[in-house]
Amino acid sequence: MCEKSRRGFGCPRASAALPSRNAARPLAPDTAVNIRTFQTGDEVTQASLFNVAAYALPGFKAATADEVRKRVRGRGFDPGARFYAEEGGQVVGYCALEPEQGRVSHPWCKKGFEAAAAPLFDAVLQAARARGLTKVFAAYRRDWQSVLQFFTDRGFVVARDVINYWADPVDLPTLVNRSRLPINRLQRADVPAVAAMGKGVIRIPAEKLENYIFANPYFPAEAFLVLRAPDETPKAVGIGLESSTYADVKKIDQLAPCFRLGAFGTEGLNTKRVNGLFSFLVANPQEALTAGLALLSEASQEMTDGTVTALAAQCPSDVPHLANFYARYFKEQGRFPVLEKQL
Repeated sequence: MCEKSRRGFGCPRASAALPSRNAARPLAPDTAVNIRTFQTGDEVTQASLFNVAAYALPGFKAATADEVRKRVRGRGFDPGARFYAEEGGQVVGYCALEPEQGRVSHPWCKKGFEAAAAPLFDAVLQAARARGLTKVFAAYRRDWQSVLQFFTDRGFVVARDVINYWADPVDLPTLVNRSRLPINRLQRADVPAVAAMGKGVIRIPAEKLENYIFANPYFPAEAFLVLRAPDETPKAVGIGLESSTYADVKKIDQLAPCFRLGAFGTEGLNTKRVNGLFSFLVANPQEALTAGLALLSEASQEMTDGTVTALAAQCPSDVPHLANFYARYFKEQGRFPVLEKQL
C-alpha cells in the first residue's frame, strides 16, 4: 500500500519563546508513549494515520480501511509484528514488519507526534531480531526523500534499484528459424537448475522453489518456458503471464514501489499483478541476449494471442546481464530503491 505526510494539530498561541506550529512536539516527560501490537479495529485507525501523514508526498494514494482489513486477514499476517503508538489514550502512529518478507515500513505519525517514530521503529527492529531475521529492507518511491532519509539516518543503505519496463510487441525483433528453438515447458526435474541460475536473484530457498512454481495460486506452472541445451539441460528459463483481470502496464504508477508478480526476484513478496509480465534467468550471463530474446519471442507470441497489448518486465539493477537485456528490448518506465540493513 502507499503512505502519506502529515497534518497539523493545534498548538499554543505562538510567541518568541514557543516553538512554531510546524515544529514537532516532543512527548511530555510525564506522558510516556505506549507501544502496543495490533488489535481488531485498528484497520480504520491505521488507514487514517497513513492518510493524514502522507498526503503531501508525490504520487500519494489514499489508503482505505478495507485495504488494511484485506491485508490483516491474509495468510501469514502476524499481529505481533504490527505496532501502534498511543499517547493520552489516542493512537498517534503505527509501523509494521512483514516477517516472512523481512520488509519494514516507515513509522507514520500524526503531525506533532513525530517523537513516537523512534520507539515505534525500535519495536519493529526488535521484533525482526526476535524472529531470527538478520536483514530487513524497505522500499519506497524514489521521490519520497524525507522517507528515504529516515532509513539512511538509521543505517539503511541502498542495495539496488528495482527497474520497471514495458514494450510494444510490434517493436520486438523477429527470430529467424524460431520453430527450431529447443523451447518447451518447465518440468519438476528442472527446478534445481533454475535455483542454480537464479542464485543471487531468487529470494526464496531452493527447497521452497518447487512449491512456488508448481503450487502457486496466482499463475500456472505452464507459464514457465525452458530453453534447453542439446543434452536437454536448461540453459535459460522464462515466464509469461496473461490475464485480462491484471493491470495494464501502461496505466499503472510507474514509480510506485510495487514488485510485479512473476518477475524473478519477487518470490515471497507482496506483488502487483500486471498483464503481459515477462521475466527470465540464464545460466551463462554471456548468453543473456540470445537466450532472453528466444524466450521473449516465444512467450510474447503466446501472450499476444490473447489479451496482452503491451509487455511488462521488472529487474533488479544489481544483475547487469539481465538489466542490459531489458534496456535493449524494453523501455524503462521508472525505478524505486530498495534499502537494506543488517541486524
